[in-house]
Amino acid sequence: MGFLLAGIASGITLGFILGPKASFLKPFGDIFLNLLFTAVVPLIFFSISSAIASMSDTKRLGRIMGWMMFFFILTGIISSAIMIVVVKVFPPFVGNPWPLPEGVTSTAMNAADTLVKTFTTPDFSDILSKKNILPLIIFALFVGGATSASGEKGSSFARFLISANVVMSRVISLIMLYAPIGLGAYMAYLVGSMGPQLMGSYGRVVILYFPTALIYFFVAFSLYVYWAASGSGLKSFWANIPSTALTALATGSSVATIPVNLEAAKILGVKDEVRDVVIPLGATIHMEGSCLAAIVKIAFLFGLFQMPFTGWDVWLTAIGIAVLSGTVISGIPAGGMIGELLIITLYGFPIAALPLITMIGTIVDAPATMLNAVGDNVTCMMVSRQLNGPTWFKKSNKG
Repeated sequence: MGFLLAGIASGITLGFILGPKASFLKPFGDIFLNLLFTAVVPLIFFSISSAIASMSDTKRLGRIMGWMMFFFILTGIISSAIMIVVVKVFPPFVGNPWPLPEGVTSTAMNAADTLVKTFTTPDFSDILSKKNILPLIIFALFVGGATSASGEKGSSFARFLISANVVMSRVISLIMLYAPIGLGAYMAYLVGSMGPQLMGSYGRVVILYFPTALIYFFVAFSLYVYWAASGSGLKSFWANIPSTALTALATGSSVATIPVNLEAAKILGVKDEVRDVVIPLGATIHMEGSCLAAIVKIAFLFGLFQMPFTGWDVWLTAIGIAVLSGTVISGIPAGGMIGELLIITLYGFPIAALPLITMIGTIVDAPATMLNAVGDNVTCMMVSRQLNGPTWFKKSNKG
């Protein structure tokens, strides 16, 4: 942890000092990300399939999935509602309407094709890619379930899955030895290249989103964790979650944060049956930070076109779109863009506004990803309480 913090802090400092010249450090960060993304696909497959294969109680798996989705949607609604209050107090856009870029067109989405691409791929080889994480997860669920249902005849394969999960976890731990250098280099590149842009025309969005994200990070997550695991659990959570938060902040990827998140959940005493299901799934379909961002994008467009962002019908529709974007569409390849198209088409905004809110997504990506990733860990703890009672944390951390 100390080396990771030192590496990232050094990267931030170098980014401010070198500015755009810090781009020469990007390859060192890319090496780390490539190693991590290469290993994360088999890790996701083996962690989910082995967890389910070793689970003899299918009803318990159903309970885990049910409570997981309940908390995913609930926290999405809460985060969206909070941001509605914030944008009412501090609108993300004020002043004269912005001129719209000309010649921007969009291809209409085919709902049937989108549904198919969300959950499946046409070839097995396509599953073995970080671009198709949700189909990979679904395939892993099928493999784990089939292995469990095969009983004694599938026991050898179950042992293979469990062994492979141990090996891949070890591979990740070896890659993470390079994390202080890799993340530090990537953070230097991000700070050096994005700094001037963040201070430009979208500065108001930054002023609005970043403090709200930090307040949600410390206050909302603390309340959730305190409910899930009491005071001792809250203390342990904040002692162990910085590695997840910093990795997400530096990489801008919930998927890249999965290995660190799994390890943090393990230290917190979350059982494998919960963490190996909730965290990989949460990395693709649970996005509290994205829900906050969706509300900002909607309010920004309302201000841009001088439309009143008021009324329960407007607010409830905005919350519905934000939750849909953050818990369903986020699992689709290019889900961020599809979510932005959804915002524009449902409200009837000109399609030429798409680049404007796409930029917002780029600007708030780092803190949003941090909320997304840490929120998965928090959900693990809340699901654990529902499955094992309010004293689960003390029982899991005896001695």
